Amino acid sequence: MKLCVIPGSFDPPTNGHVDLIKRASALFENIVVLVAKNSGKTCLFSASERKKMLEDIFSDSSKIKVDVCDGLVANYASKIGADTLVRGIRNAADYSYETEIYQVNKTICPGLETVFIPASTSLSSIRSSSIRELALYDMDVSLFVPEVVNRNILNKRKSAAK
Repeated sequence: MKLCVIPGSFDPPTNGHVDLIKRASALFENIVVLVAKNSGKTCLFSASERKKMLEDIFSDSSKIKVDVCDGLVANYASKIGADTLVRGIRNAADYSYETEIYQVNKTICPGLETVFIPASTSLSSIRSSSIRELALYDMDVSLFVPEVVNRNILNKRKSAAK
């Protein structure tokens, strides 16, 4: 398999996201991690901040690129010549939601496939929304996020306290 897109809001990037991307990198020659803007979410970090954190996390991998998209993920994937989306699945609710998205994407881009990768058991309870809430209450999230993300969360706290 050649090129895949791994879309998500990544707000913030978690250890679960990192695990998914690393596991997908064993299956695909090239990966675009796509920070997809979601107007329905209140974000802790801007899209450019999330992109920078992901670039820092994967700076040692030449096969992983990071981009930002504010349009439809399926159209973006088609535009760059990707034929596969990779989505992480933590539980049955994720599977149900992702199956609906898969069906919409197939309507938009019939040649686009979606590969579901189950979350590693030890990481299956990590959710970005939970990390944001813990951070809001000044809780330590360092067990759930990469070091660069933890630093950015701490910096946000300092800025907000001023």
